[in-house]
Amino acid sequence: MAKKVRVRFAPSPTGPLHIGGLRTALFNYLFAKKHGGDFLLRIEDTDQVRYVEGAEDYIMEALAWCGITYDEGVGKGGEHAPYRQSERKAIYAEYAQMLLDKGDAYYAFDTAEELDAQRKNYEQHGETFIYNWHNRQNLTNSFSLSPEEVKERLQRGDAYVVRFKMPQETLTLHDLIRGEVVVDTKLLDDKVLFKSDGMPTYHLANIVDDHLMEITHVIRGEEWLPSMALHVLMYRAFGWDAPQFAHLPLILKPAGMGNGKLSKRDGDKMGFPVFPLEWVDPVTKNISKGYREDGYLPEALVNFLALLGWNPGVDQELFSVEELIALFDLEKVNKAGAHFDIEKIKWFNHQYLQKMPLITLVENFSSVLAGKEISASKESLTQIVTLIRERATFLTDFWELSHFFFVAPHSYEAKAFKKQWKENSAEIVNSLIGVVDSLTDLTPAHIESQIKDFITKHNLGLGQVMPLIRLALVGEMKGPDVFSIISILGKEQTILRLQNLIQYAKEQ
Repeated sequence: MAKKVRVRFAPSPTGPLHIGGLRTALFNYLFAKKHGGDFLLRIEDTDQVRYVEGAEDYIMEALAWCGITYDEGVGKGGEHAPYRQSERKAIYAEYAQMLLDKGDAYYAFDTAEELDAQRKNYEQHGETFIYNWHNRQNLTNSFSLSPEEVKERLQRGDAYVVRFKMPQETLTLHDLIRGEVVVDTKLLDDKVLFKSDGMPTYHLANIVDDHLMEITHVIRGEEWLPSMALHVLMYRAFGWDAPQFAHLPLILKPAGMGNGKLSKRDGDKMGFPVFPLEWVDPVTKNISKGYREDGYLPEALVNFLALLGWNPGVDQELFSVEELIALFDLEKVNKAGAHFDIEKIKWFNHQYLQKMPLITLVENFSSVLAGKEISASKESLTQIVTLIRERATFLTDFWELSHFFFVAPHSYEAKAFKKQWKENSAEIVNSLIGVVDSLTDLTPAHIESQIKDFITKHNLGLGQVMPLIRLALVGEMKGPDVFSIISILGKEQTILRLQNLIQYAKEQ
């Protein structure tokens, strides 16, 4: 009987969650749900030096905002608790000892100064220092010291590390995305697994936890591909079945900026976030932009990230989470990196904004107006939102697109005024005031009919009249349909604005 699929997202709390990490979490989540499995959140905080206050809470808040829910993990618990590695510290020493007893690991007492001297010596000869089979006997470890010397050093409390004894062989591995991967282990170093302060390194804690938590598939970023051989060999040394591995392609800089990994600097340079939520550095207090605070919808970000490096093989671009789960397949994940495209995610946000219920948009906009101490009826807000929503990419665009409904213009775009205001413009606008005042029906269609009748009757051109109305109502040459604006503003406010334009012209 096949094992139940179990995957995990295991970030380190060393800062805000990059959207590359968020995509890794999303792909794990989609894979787990596709196969009726479990998705776990484990916090890998063994590196206490790089630990950043608030980062763990940030990670959980970001996942929650995106709707990436986990079945077990930090803050939720589960059969394999605890899920924070710093709380599992006592577990790892036992497994380090297991590898020592089997001869697959050894003690090393080299000081930082000694290792630095070795590196410099190798560099002087144009070589790279690798701590492994070819020089173990010449360094300070279990191979160069007698068992009695090793025991004496341990009893004396000398600082040490436990290193994995890397075998010499050609290893053929299988990656679910990249296929066959061949590695010559003679070129790999004897990685440190455990330190005398009682803390494991990432490699030991990662393997032990994945085994104890019954992880069946390890889906992680491409940067961990070089560690795959070590991890498979460690599973073999323990006598455990290794999970299946899948290494996701990098998210690359936007096209035209090179092929490197997308960084915060790229986002700062081009004015877009690389983090799901805003991040305030606890030390410097510097603020990094977030997609949530920039007005993006979580559904849009999730849809965008799902298609960044994965091709579902259909023409469709907008997917619900349920549809993503049904279609998700690791074999359709690309090997090559995917270029980040800020215009594409804006497109997704626009699409999802158009799909939001009108009542939700109205309620959201109502709260924005309340913050500006502006009140408006639900009926008029519904009309305004209906009129402008197609032009909006973000919820935050609504005010910019509609502010003139609530605040009459007190000045007018200079270039437009100069172009549109002619010798007979005051006469035309005065006549329009009479047309508006005589309106008996304020539907856009009736308003349009009456104003166009006026234009025809006086042998005027649309270009002589319509821009003047727009300028009076909006203050500049943009905005939605003029007749709809008049319908929403009403006769009194429309007439007042036409009068204001005439007065402004007199004062120039």
